[in-house]
Amino acid sequence: MIGSARVRLNRWQQAAVAVGSAVGALLDPRRADLIAALGETTGQPAFERVLERMKKSPEGRAVLLEQPRVISVKVSHAWDLPENTFGAAYAKFMGTRNFSPDDRPPVRFMETDELAYVAMRAREVHDFWHTLFGLPTNLMGESALKVIEFEQMYLPMCLMSVIGGSARFSEKQRKLFFQHYFPWAIRAGMQCTDLMCVYYEQHFHEDLEDVRRKWGIIPAPAVPKQT
Repeated sequence: MIGSARVRLNRWQQAAVAVGSAVGALLDPRRADLIAALGETTGQPAFERVLERMKKSPEGRAVLLEQPRVISVKVSHAWDLPENTFGAAYAKFMGTRNFSPDDRPPVRFMETDELAYVAMRAREVHDFWHTLFGLPTNLMGESALKVIEFEQMYLPMCLMSVIGGSARFSEKQRKLFFQHYFPWAIRAGMQCTDLMCVYYEQHFHEDLEDVRRKWGIIPAPAVPKQT
C-alpha cells in the first residue's frame, strides 16, 4: 500500500530528486507527483516532528494505531450525511470539482513505515483542510493553504510552493494575495489546533461550524469587491 512503492535513496540521490522535482514542479505546478517527491525528499525532519506530536496526542495516537486511509472505500459514507455536517461539506467539495480521494500519489522516499504513513496522511487530509478553511483550489487558494500547512508542519516544500505560486501571479493577484489571503493564512495557521493530530473521519457526522469552532478554524475571508 504505502511501503511497497518506497525507494531508498542515499543523500546524493535524495538531493538530485529534490532538485529535479523542484524544477519540474515550478515549470508545471499541476504535477502532483513532483510536488509529492519534493515534499518527501526535503521534509523528513518535519515529518519526524509531526510524528512525535501525534504520539503525544490521544487522537493522534489513534490515527497512528489504526492508520485510516482517505480513499473512496473508506470515506464514501460522507456522501450520505446530512447537509450541515463536516462529512457532507467534504463530499460536496470533492463532488463539485470531480475530485477523487484515490488520486493521491503514493509515498516513495520515506525511510520508515511510520514516517511513510505520516507523509501519506498529510497528503490525504489536504482536502479536509480545504473544506474546513473554505479555500478554493485555484493557485491563490492552494498558495494560501500552503502557508497554513507550513505553519502546521514546517515542510520546506510548502514554503517553496508559496514562493513558486506567488511568482506566477499577475500583479493584481499578487497584491490581493499578500494584502488579503497571506495575513489571514498566518493568523489561521497559528490559531487552529494541531491539525495532524485530528482523526477527521470520526467527526464526519458533526456539524461543520461546530468542528470549526472546536478546532479553532478561521474560514477564509470573502474576496473584497474591486472598486
